[in-house]
Amino acid sequence: MSEAARYRLLIAGLCLLVALLFAVSLLVGPAGLGLGESLEALFSGRGEAQVLVMREIRLPRALLGLMIGATLGLSGAALQGYLRNPLAEPGLIGVAPCASLGAVIAIFTGLAAAFPLALPLTALAGAGVAVLVVQAMAGIRGGAITLILAGVALSSFAGALTSLVLNLSPNPFAALEIVFWMLGSLADRSMLHVQLAAPFMIVGWAMLIVLGRGLDALTLGEDAAASMGVRLSRLRGLAVLGTAASVGAATAVAGAIGFVGLVVPHLLRPLVGARPSRLLLASALGGAAMLLAADLAVRLIAPGKDLKLGVLTALVGAPFFLWLIIKTRRRLA
Repeated sequence: MSEAARYRLLIAGLCLLVALLFAVSLLVGPAGLGLGESLEALFSGRGEAQVLVMREIRLPRALLGLMIGATLGLSGAALQGYLRNPLAEPGLIGVAPCASLGAVIAIFTGLAAAFPLALPLTALAGAGVAVLVVQAMAGIRGGAITLILAGVALSSFAGALTSLVLNLSPNPFAALEIVFWMLGSLADRSMLHVQLAAPFMIVGWAMLIVLGRGLDALTLGEDAAASMGVRLSRLRGLAVLGTAASVGAATAVAGAIGFVGLVVPHLLRPLVGARPSRLLLASALGGAAMLLAADLAVRLIAPGKDLKLGVLTALVGAPFFLWLIIKTRRRLA
């Protein structure tokens, strides 16, 4: 079987897996609705209580799982390709920490309680500030190393400010709400959250998915890529802005969910021949499948304990991260 045929087979398999997990996500929950009852409420709108469960609780949760997982997988693959760093992930350039800081400030000041959309809007504002600061610190001609250093510095500063807000919070309930939000979750989200995040995510996806040719050329080195007509400043701009728009929106509506953008590209890279252009779509589908599966696991493992999605992805991703570091060290030894 040719490499192109194997790639098409992989994409078809991932599409089927995502569709299956999305359907199961719509059918699993504490309401105890049967298959026929669930489908009837979702498509025909019969039964007030059933329609409320399907269209206002389960459908937004499944859609956000699909969208956020695709965002994290795609942005992780794009950043690893651009930075040529197997340890790169969406939080590296400071977007997620700054978005989290914006949301934390909304909770701390009481804006989130007074205006329901204040939390995701301030998180999006934080992501926007992160882009401006990182671009300004990296400079117009700054390369990948400069971008990494700028992102690490901004992430550390945003993390310190978040800790300061927690430290100064006079209300223990507000502090608890901040901690719970930062753990990441898809529970209690509505179609309003989907509508708010979708435009930013779609714009981000459009920016990232077109990077394939440039990322393939970049594997030969920056000088070789430039000689092939790749504008490195444009490539960096699209990578940063696309990640900021999509990951900022994801963090705004679901909190911080880590390791998906790190793990998924590594699992799929050997299956696509290590070509960054092919890894983008595969990682988007793989990220969607991983997050939908993780959200299902959260509901099935501890249905009454409100286990946070970010906790589960960290429990899975952290050992993989350590294994990856050991593997990289052995290869360089």
